[in-house]
Amino acid sequence: MTFTLDADDPVFVAGHRGLVGSAIVRRLRAGGHRNLLTATRDELDLRDQAAVRSWLEEHRPRAVHLVAGTVGGILANSTRPAEFLYDNLMIHANVVEAARHVGVEKLLYLGSSCIYPRLADQPIVEPALLTGPLEPTNEAYAVAKIAGIKMCDAYRAQYGCDFVSAMPTNLYGPNDNFDLQSSHVLPALIRKFDDARLAGETQVTVWGTGRPRREFLHVDDLADACVFLMERYDEPGPINVGYGEDVAIAELAEMVRDVVHPEAEIDFDTSKPDGTPRKLLDSSRLQQLGWQPSIPLAQGVASTYEWYLEHVAPRAVG
Repeated sequence: MTFTLDADDPVFVAGHRGLVGSAIVRRLRAGGHRNLLTATRDELDLRDQAAVRSWLEEHRPRAVHLVAGTVGGILANSTRPAEFLYDNLMIHANVVEAARHVGVEKLLYLGSSCIYPRLADQPIVEPALLTGPLEPTNEAYAVAKIAGIKMCDAYRAQYGCDFVSAMPTNLYGPNDNFDLQSSHVLPALIRKFDDARLAGETQVTVWGTGRPRREFLHVDDLADACVFLMERYDEPGPINVGYGEDVAIAELAEMVRDVVHPEAEIDFDTSKPDGTPRKLLDSSRLQQLGWQPSIPLAQGVASTYEWYLEHVAPRAVG
């Protein structure tokens, strides 16, 4: 069943300033949507149940992209588990319930590939959810995301809400977080190599052994997939959104090094955790619906570094 939005239909993008939300806004605007609803954290605290309900009652969106949340890499997840659990549980619960309350016709909830068991068979299929222990370094975040998926399914079963869940792989691109204390691996590598380049250093330390394998999807590809799923997907349970190939962290570090600071040598700090050994999603269900990614990793790394130099690097040194 196709869900069609007119250009003037109100669409709420929850988390529009983040990596994913800003990409969805770009994609919707490029598609001609003129009535995009957004709110900064100062304007609307999504952890505040009464505020969220009041805001949605006032604005009455026809569709919601729920991509807001507290996110971060291994360090942030390991040191702030209570914050990651509480913030994300509250955000998901408040927006989903308020959306039901005001009669939102379609809601797309964005999860994370960390919902799957740490040692899931590769590539990971959607039925692998809840079949084994989670990765300890991001367990709190994963539990919150799993709760969001199950909430969408429960609201579908009990209330008939057309709420769907998409599970993206590791993301990167414009508006990523490049803070070394809280960022994911790819933006952290860009920042590390660029800092070393500016400081004239020829050695860059990378956490772990370099052996774990990860899949990376450009956020503009994800945004395109989200719009596609909003229009054409209406089933319970998560659907994977991935690129279809993975690389070793060592290969990724070399790719970033070659773009950012070719003179640098890489030192792997094996005293630091690797995280999940491998994480590659099986995105065949989405591909069978007719969607494919279009941005190769090497091209995406180069364009992301260009964005970093224009938007982040001047602030970092200033």
